[in-house]
Amino acid sequence: MAAASGLFSFLRAWLALLRWDKPSGRLILLIPAGWSLWLLPAGPPPAALVGAIVLGGLSVSGAGCVANDIWDRRIDPQVERTRERPLASGQIGLVGAFVLLVLCLLLALAVVLWGLPGVSRNLCLLLAIAALPPVLLYPSAKRWFPYPQAVLALCWGFAVLIPWAAATGSLSGGWPLAATWLATLLWTFGFDTVYAMSDRDDDRRVGVRSSALSLGENAPQAVALCYAASLLLLAWAAAIQGAGPLFWVLWSLAAAGQVRESLVLQQPNLPRSSYGKHFRHQVLLGSLLLLALVIGRSWMVLP
Repeated sequence: MAAASGLFSFLRAWLALLRWDKPSGRLILLIPAGWSLWLLPAGPPPAALVGAIVLGGLSVSGAGCVANDIWDRRIDPQVERTRERPLASGQIGLVGAFVLLVLCLLLALAVVLWGLPGVSRNLCLLLAIAALPPVLLYPSAKRWFPYPQAVLALCWGFAVLIPWAAATGSLSGGWPLAATWLATLLWTFGFDTVYAMSDRDDDRRVGVRSSALSLGENAPQAVALCYAASLLLLAWAAAIQGAGPLFWVLWSLAAAGQVRESLVLQQPNLPRSSYGKHFRHQVLLGSLLLLALVIGRSWMVLP
């Protein structure tokens, strides 16, 4: 019984290090990948490609989380939100974390080499290699860059480029690809800035940087502008690709939701819990936009 309990605790700690016990953070990376796949010129993607992108996205996301905790293993114990993370609390050692990091990267490499179409494999491998430095260096950005959330946004941008390249064998997607990529960057910068708002007091005390601190009182307005621009860019991409009428109905609902979220951020003296709730709402709104694309583009293949 004790052995089973110990094994369960061990597995739970590893899952927590990967953040797989918190699906919101994993879904929010896969959402832009879905936007990209359902804005392809040829219409909805094949199921096998979707599965490969999901597995690769989970692997890279896990690697990023482990790298983040390795970088921040001395800072996390000083921050209320992160002090119980496995590395910060001593549940997992540094060697174990490095092993898990390597396993995640190997799984992502395997997806690129054997899970993606051969015609696009070399391009996707180049993009994956290009994504690796910002993914691994993002956690250090808070030590030297006033807007580390912009580095994370750059990482998220590869979630648009790699699926598109995997499906088409090129990055010659024109305005739909460019608009989706830019929409993803702005959306990511927005929601991660809000996420950083909950840590402002701790970050200021520890001496690390964030866009929430750098923008100061203007942070809510900047986030609202990012959300508005991302919505318009995604709508532009969908219009070019001929999205059906239902897309616009669901897009309007998502836009109304973003207006509401932006207005909530304007309220003074919000509790810390509000920022976590905002992040979860972004998962829902991003998923609603993905559903809009799935329905809006699928009508093209109906008899």
